Amino acid sequence: MINSNMYNYIDVLDKAADAAYVRNDVLANNIANDSTPNYKRQDVQFESILQASLATGGGTLSERVEEVNKNLDDLNSYIYTDHSSLSYRLDGNNVDIDQEEAYLAENQIRYQALVDQMVQEFGRYKTVLS
Repeated sequence: MINSNMYNYIDVLDKAADAAYVRNDVLANNIANDSTPNYKRQDVQFESILQASLATGGGTLSERVEEVNKNLDDLNSYIYTDHSSLSYRLDGNNVDIDQEEAYLAENQIRYQALVDQMVQEFGRYKTVLS
């Protein structure tokens, strides 16, 4: 975390990018275990945690982001196992390879967008400082 209010958005974007990076690994693991009997897919919970953090309090988005940054260490993603009774095969595995590949592609786009947004934020600061 960068110790300045100037970087509030970048700090939150960084946490979101970290979650997307972890999700990439988890989804790749799901794909790798597509043929493993009784394997249950995993995913990463982050977006709803961020939304809940931003929903608390009032004011402008900048004020809410600043409030989230005060407790940035509490804004963490976590991996959960989908124990749904739904199974695509008789072996108990609930990984749908096509769905996982779609999730992976979506996540890669999200990660790239987050990184691009951070680059744009730093670009704005660079312009101001020049």
